[in-house]
Amino acid sequence: MHNPVQRKIRLGFFIAFSVIIAASFFSYLVTKNLLDNATRLNHTIEVSKRLETIIKQLKDAEAAIRGFNLTKDSAFLHPDMGERSNRIANEYAALRHITTDSQRQQRHLDTLKTLLDIKYKQLKLGAHSDTPNGEKRSVTEGEKVMDRIEQKVDDMMHIEDTQLHEKAELFRFFSVLWVPVIFISSLVAILIGIYSYVTLTKEFKLQLHIESKLKSYQRDLQQNIMLLNKSNQELEQFAYVASHDLQEPLRKISTFSDRLQIKYRDQLPPDASQLLDRMVLAVSRMRVLINDLLMFSRAGRIAPESITEVDMSALLQNVLSDLEVALQEKNAVVHAAQLPVIEGNITNFQQLFQNLLTNAIKFAHTGRQLEINISYQILNGKDITVVKENRWDEQFCRICIEDNGIGFDQAYAERIFLIFQRLHGISEYSGTGIGLAICKKIVDSHQGFIQAYGYPNKGATFVIILPLKQKK
Repeated sequence: MHNPVQRKIRLGFFIAFSVIIAASFFSYLVTKNLLDNATRLNHTIEVSKRLETIIKQLKDAEAAIRGFNLTKDSAFLHPDMGERSNRIANEYAALRHITTDSQRQQRHLDTLKTLLDIKYKQLKLGAHSDTPNGEKRSVTEGEKVMDRIEQKVDDMMHIEDTQLHEKAELFRFFSVLWVPVIFISSLVAILIGIYSYVTLTKEFKLQLHIESKLKSYQRDLQQNIMLLNKSNQELEQFAYVASHDLQEPLRKISTFSDRLQIKYRDQLPPDASQLLDRMVLAVSRMRVLINDLLMFSRAGRIAPESITEVDMSALLQNVLSDLEVALQEKNAVVHAAQLPVIEGNITNFQQLFQNLLTNAIKFAHTGRQLEINISYQILNGKDITVVKENRWDEQFCRICIEDNGIGFDQAYAERIFLIFQRLHGISEYSGTGIGLAICKKIVDSHQGFIQAYGYPNKGATFVIILPLKQKK
């Protein structure tokens, strides 16, 4: 998936998720307020019902006593005042329980309890009153107490109505403000979801198209690789045959020139002898060049079965032993660390070290003793700048071969690895300009890297980076 599209989809999902979370929070607030409002309404209805029941019980008791006083019919006293009082007490107890969270209502209930006790005494007294004046006085006092009870009930109902009104206003506020917000938020989340779905669908189709193209390119690439391998094999065969065929005329030229020198050198004029010497030298150079070309064509060819674990320290000692005479001629000193074991082709690694050390010996500074330092580091791929991200988990060995020779200008650091590229004339330093090209070919074939750092008149450093394990 393309990075810009991926970022857009991530941003879209993040916004949609945030909007959904916000809408869910607002929905929770509205629902909670609605539930609180419903709870408050039920509470108010319950309180109102209990208070109305108390008032009704009191008025029924008063009516029963008045009927009894007027008719002296004891049927009006059934149920009696005790039972009526118990019913009122039960309603009062229920009121006390459901208004526990309100201190104001509890205080009103305390006052109401006092008034109910007074009213109960009046009702009991009225039930036994025998004189008209007593009845009249009882009715007058009862009406006053009843008015006070009704006033207290109104006060309690006013408190309940006020709280209910506050809850209703709050719910109205949430309904007016948050419901549209929730609707808009949900709509935005839906639109973002649709956009993300459409984008993902397009990206998926594009991905399928890319995969189809990649498969086509892979098939073409495989065919090209096969053609390239075939071409390389043909080129290698051609180079081998051409070099082999060139060897025969060179041998004849060398043989005839040797015979000519031995048999007729004294009879040849000086100019002819000089031309003959130059011809012999050219033949010798041609032979070296052909051999180096053969070596270059064969370098870096690795068969899977030829890959083994190579003790680089032992290999280096063998190379130093082969170069012992050349090192002694330069009075060279070699400081070599104990190198690790690396997977690869032992013949190629030997050729690699031999070429690099021969290069250091060849370009030694005449004004000082040659010193060669060989060190190494084990690094992870992510710690090496030249290693790509898909190889960051691999382990690499970084080998440095440093000398204090004549060095070179850093501007030529890449050119020296090209075939036939020389920084000095053949009259100054011998060679064909193929040795470092062979080194690069060997390192590349082992999935590694080689770099050169030059310091004119100070020395040079060659850095070889090789994976510890070869990918099969």
